Amino acid sequence: MTSTKKDPVVVVLQLTGGNDYANTVIRYADPLYRDNRPGIGIPEGQELRIDDEIGFHPAMGAIKEMYDQNQVAIIHGVGYPNSPRSHFRSMDIWHTCAPDRLGTEGWLGRAALDIDPNKENVVTTVCFGPSIFRALVYPGVPVACVGNLDTYGMLPGVIEVDQRAKILDRFARMYVPAIGNGLVDDYLGQIGLDCLAGADILKAAPQLYSSEVEYPDSTIAKKLKGIAQIHEANLGTRIFYCDHGVFDTHANQLGAHNTLWSEVSQAVQSFFDDLREHDAADNVVMLLFSEFGRRLHDNGSGSDHGAGGVAFAIGDTVKGGQYSEYPSLKAEDLEQGDLVPNMDFRGFYSTVLEDHLGLDAKGIVEGEFEKPRFLG
Repeated sequence: MTSTKKDPVVVVLQLTGGNDYANTVIRYADPLYRDNRPGIGIPEGQELRIDDEIGFHPAMGAIKEMYDQNQVAIIHGVGYPNSPRSHFRSMDIWHTCAPDRLGTEGWLGRAALDIDPNKENVVTTVCFGPSIFRALVYPGVPVACVGNLDTYGMLPGVIEVDQRAKILDRFARMYVPAIGNGLVDDYLGQIGLDCLAGADILKAAPQLYSSEVEYPDSTIAKKLKGIAQIHEANLGTRIFYCDHGVFDTHANQLGAHNTLWSEVSQAVQSFFDDLREHDAADNVVMLLFSEFGRRLHDNGSGSDHGAGGVAFAIGDTVKGGQYSEYPSLKAEDLEQGDLVPNMDFRGFYSTVLEDHLGLDAKGIVEGEFEKPRFLG
């Protein structure tokens, strides 16, 4: 009997820049929220309430609709001890799961190696952006890095078939001799061959794609549409990664944060609508995270780098609701004016790795951590 079970797929949407937790998931019933946010607090009644204490940012209407359908898990207080409040170091920590040292191997790079140890599919991992995210990096693990899927490939402007084939053959013959001449040449040679193979596979996705869903006109919507095209083409990709930003709202936060969350919320809803139209949503879980939250007390027109943040898991198999606890807003409970993390981000990762991808998380996240049970 032929199995119809689909391989699990994870999509990571990185909210680059440090998303403001307190204005994303709002403790509107706590007077300390407005006391600390005289300049950027969301006016009472504008939050999208999910219970008697908590509400979403008003620009998150599409995600609120998905939450009401039990498809969104909110993971409160995500982070790690002793946040450095640096974009670069914090993102490295989230990418490598190494808060106590400088890590070089990405957590999803390790996961990709477990999923496809023999590198049978060079598009097991696909990222959308100008460069590869460190979370995906692992020696010998190929990653297809896509800017614009419609124009992605080697020499897409060369239309004549025979001419293009000859040029690509020369590229391949250039890369092959490099392998075996040392670590650097091995790496560059293999990357070149993987790029050629990956480009050849992914170019089919837009040609196979058709959808009634109209995505909004935003950069994150274009990225998620590209991910949908590849996923629906059944090319065997198991890990997708993209980002949106910049969430570094030191100034003019009210307008910027509203725009960012409107773009993300609408794009995520369109993405899942697209997948459901093609019966392709039931094996996909999306993760949203940012490198840190922001300072509780505003600076007048924005908020500065903080510690504890919020993460989300979205999908048809997600058990919607709230997980962990919202950190205290009391002054005596803050650390350097910041919300204190109470859920290690590696536990958040472990849930997806073990309960969705079916992998052993311990070696990937370098330890065992409490898992929020938003899957299974």
